[in-house]
Amino acid sequence: MITQAQTLEQWLAHCERLHPKNIDMGLQRVKVVAQRMGLRFTCPVITVAGTNGKGSTCAMLESILAQAGYRTGVYTSPHLVRFEERLRLCGDPVASAELVAAFAAVERARCQEGDAISLTYFEFSTLAILDVMVRSKLDVVVLEVGLGGRLDAVNIIEPDCAVITSIDLDHMEFLGPDRESIGLEKAGIMRTGRPVIVGDPVPPQSLLDHAVEIDADLWRLGVDFNVSGDRQQWAWAGRGRRYSGLAYPALRGANQLLNASAVLAALMALRERLPVTAQAVRSGLALVELPGRFQVIAGQPTLVLDVAHNPHAVAALVANLDAMGYFPRTHAVFGAMADKDVTSMLHRISPLVDHWYFTDLPTARAQSAQRLLAQWQAQNSRTNVIAESYPSPAQALQSAIKAADPADRIIVFGSFFTVGGVLKDGPPRLPTPHVPNS
Repeated sequence: MITQAQTLEQWLAHCERLHPKNIDMGLQRVKVVAQRMGLRFTCPVITVAGTNGKGSTCAMLESILAQAGYRTGVYTSPHLVRFEERLRLCGDPVASAELVAAFAAVERARCQEGDAISLTYFEFSTLAILDVMVRSKLDVVVLEVGLGGRLDAVNIIEPDCAVITSIDLDHMEFLGPDRESIGLEKAGIMRTGRPVIVGDPVPPQSLLDHAVEIDADLWRLGVDFNVSGDRQQWAWAGRGRRYSGLAYPALRGANQLLNASAVLAALMALRERLPVTAQAVRSGLALVELPGRFQVIAGQPTLVLDVAHNPHAVAALVANLDAMGYFPRTHAVFGAMADKDVTSMLHRISPLVDHWYFTDLPTARAQSAQRLLAQWQAQNSRTNVIAESYPSPAQALQSAIKAADPADRIIVFGSFFTVGGVLKDGPPRLPTPHVPNS
């Protein structure tokens, strides 16, 4: 029976109940429904996969292409606060009314021939978002892979260019036990004869071999394009084109230069269909914004928000925190999913943290704050560190604000639910109760 939901919240609740598994790898079911809906794009499509850096890469592509005058559609996941964030049309989150109509279209298509096709939450919502994008008369579409690549729902769409960012260990229960296995899964977004941009400086051999096997147009960092720079500016060069004197991307962190270099390679590979001026590149990199990616909120104390939720991302966060300079004490609010390698994450960042605030998260998939605290205690060797647990990220942050001195630093990291939990009412404004009014 076709569901008659009326609001976005009702549709999302319907999607959560529909399929017995939260993740069910495979494209057969979602392909059938997509074919019934007639989902196809006539504009260029860029698909982005990778362990970390996908969201930043999508945001930089979006910003540069918008500065070049193109109507952009960008699908990323998960969201921080509101589901509508997952689809940006010309830079703005999609209206919930458009999503409601698209969810209804997916429901009609999946029930079309009497025997309803079961879809996961991600598959159902991906089809709805693709439906909105098809109807929005876009000049370019950017799709972020949710998990892996080969069997991810966005891979039903044929990309004109694939971008693969970093490759490291995450979601190993679905993607395989090592970088070679994971790299091959991500290589599944490549297409014969079409450009694939590989931004990982040391990519798995399995990925390179697959590109050769299917005769993709492989662009490798360090081979087909290169970056160089100093403290003030950087340069990109590849396949007959060079950009020099570029300002560093507005997104903070040394790792963003690798993402930016892959972005410029993708734009070069598509230059015949999507010409972009040097000024659009400069303006786009200078104006790009993306909450929760080493987002530094100035104040007393300083607040850093980062959705680092695996060891590779936490290592990048640690490097970026080290580069910030001296802070007397660092307070950390942390919440994570139960399937993450929490021990490795804590091991990498613990030397920097003086006071921990472990938090529960509003999803059954999350590790409990008490369990996170126990995991930290099992590997902690320092005697001068405080650790506590809290029922929510917002409460954990409030306790950190009360305990921190104005010169200290607070970092909120881990799951999207952790960072989203402190952004739900907008970026926090940190009071300075330790400083008397003059």
